[in-house]
Amino acid sequence: MKDNNLYNMMHQLTQEQKSLWRLENQYVKDAKTNPVLKKYWANLAKEKKTHITDLKAMIKKELK
Repeated sequence: MKDNNLYNMMHQLTQEQKSLWRLENQYVKDAKTNPVLKKYWANLAKEKKTHITDLKAMIKKELK
């Protein structure tokens, strides 16, 4: 099961990074006239960064 877990974490890392890119490069920019929505997207991007950091740490640990 180690291989599946590593694959799953790497796949999720990729998805989180894609999502973060969309948030920062599309959604926040599109919401420039709506401060509430812009703040929401920015907060979600911050959460994604935390998830990415956590996943990278877990992948690194799994590879040891």
